[in-house]
Amino acid sequence: MRTNIVLDDALINEAIRLANVKTKREAVDLALRRFVAHQKQRQILELADQELIDPAYDYKAVRAGDDPR
Repeated sequence: MRTNIVLDDALINEAIRLANVKTKREAVDLALRRFVAHQKQRQILELADQELIDPAYDYKAVRAGDDPR
């Protein structure tokens, strides 16, 4: 999708330098991808806090065929 945005020059230049990319487009794309990945990780952690996963669940036993259920 093509769009026009106004960016803080100092901020985008620092992002380009820190990410070791060559263009503003690469820097923005990388930032968006990392933001989305971070938000997905937070959602997973929030699910873990809700104790929807049994802490006693032994995935190794299930994989080995020793499912104690």
